[in-house]
Amino acid sequence: MASFYPSLFFLVSFLCSLQLLICNAYPAKHGLHRHPRVASHNYRDALTKSILFFEGQRSGKLPPNQRVTWRRDSGLSDGAAMHVNLVGGYYDAGDNVKFGFPMAFTTTMLSWSVIEFGGLMKGELGHAKDAIRWATDYLLKATAQPDTIYVQVGDARTDHSCWERPEDMDTPRSVFKIDKNTPGTEVAAETAAALAAASLVFRKSDPNYSKILARRAIRVFEFADKYRAPYSNGLRPVVCPYYCDYSGYQDELLWGAAWLHRATRNPTYLRYIQANGMTLGADESDFTFGWDNKHVGARILLSKAFLVQNVQPLHEYKSHADNYICSLIPGTPFSTAQYTPGGLLFKMSDANMQYVTSTSFLLVTYAKYLASAHTTVKCGGTIITPKKLKSFAKKQVDYLLGDNPMKMSFMVGYGPRYPLHIHHRGSSLPSVGAHGSKIQCSAGFSFLNSQSPNPNILIGAVVGGPDQNDRFPDQRSDYEQSEPATYINAPLVGALAYLAHSFGQL
Repeated sequence: MASFYPSLFFLVSFLCSLQLLICNAYPAKHGLHRHPRVASHNYRDALTKSILFFEGQRSGKLPPNQRVTWRRDSGLSDGAAMHVNLVGGYYDAGDNVKFGFPMAFTTTMLSWSVIEFGGLMKGELGHAKDAIRWATDYLLKATAQPDTIYVQVGDARTDHSCWERPEDMDTPRSVFKIDKNTPGTEVAAETAAALAAASLVFRKSDPNYSKILARRAIRVFEFADKYRAPYSNGLRPVVCPYYCDYSGYQDELLWGAAWLHRATRNPTYLRYIQANGMTLGADESDFTFGWDNKHVGARILLSKAFLVQNVQPLHEYKSHADNYICSLIPGTPFSTAQYTPGGLLFKMSDANMQYVTSTSFLLVTYAKYLASAHTTVKCGGTIITPKKLKSFAKKQVDYLLGDNPMKMSFMVGYGPRYPLHIHHRGSSLPSVGAHGSKIQCSAGFSFLNSQSPNPNILIGAVVGGPDQNDRFPDQRSDYEQSEPATYINAPLVGALAYLAHSFGQL
């Protein structure tokens, strides 16, 4: 009997260990992710909603399969002021203006999300492609004339003097363009980037459309590079302070060339990057990535050519990308990024969540490139692994989805508690279906100032987010914190697809 108890003890221990191994094991396809099996959030649900949001931002004639049913057709005469067809595209945020600069960046980031993680999206891939095509169809219209781009429909000042549904808007639908006499290098180069990136999205599923996008991207980039000047110069009263370019146009030229290099594989663009990279700010120390500044995105994008495709002339972009990572991750000798007490990356008070989503996307994307090359990031004596980058991105996304001091999600419609008073005209006013008669310009302000929740839930909308102390008042009048925008959601799509797949939700 004495020898029986040790044997029993070891048998029980073995079975317990085996159970733990089984419970924590991964199928082979998930082996590289090494996340615990129990996810913090339903990332697939968040992914679905983040893509659905774009249907709530549509302008133009809505299709029969429109899923955000409280929206109706709008802007059906857009472009008529200049005798061109500019129907379609997206309203950028909570107003009824179509700003070309952020719309192009939104398109680029949606496309990059699909390029890197579309294979993981399963049933959501079609919806993501629809969201991209809604934008590119519009961008093709806006760039139909050589050396001309229609960059805005609607005057923001008159639009902002009203609080109207897009279906009711009666403010002037003024049209603004850039051309060789009034250049706009940054918006032109970003548009080229969007068209080039989207051409990769449709290369297999619609090769003819892909070729159209690629050819247009080449032409638009030539225009951007040949006629150099900020669009904020010629169109300052129109685009500033809304989407005034503060970082210069050099970053967009590098970014556009990087996307054309990837989309066309034409060595002309590699030579362009080699010859002009440094003068275009390849080693700039500004580590903000968003609709205005593309330097960091270009570094990450170009690093793939070196890390994955072994394009040796671009080896320096791995170093530039590493510098960005070292500035971002807390605890490294070179960390300069600021965080809220709750752990959220904090760049600025106005729509800070856009930098959270763009950074999270860059981290999981760069982690993918590093893992493919079996390498890491060295920050002095600190080694940052791909696993560390993914973990950091997950924490930022988890904060957005509810793991924060406010105990709320910053995505409308996700989780038990989310923003109810978002700064968004269509969402805050009764829908056409509920209130068929027109709501006049000034009459809408009673809804803006109302304390009641928005009557129409703009599912998937991610708002500007909390302040530097993790506080969020959920006030409709506070556009800095309560307004959603397409460029907040676009990079989040890729990050959510990665996380949903990592936890077996896709």
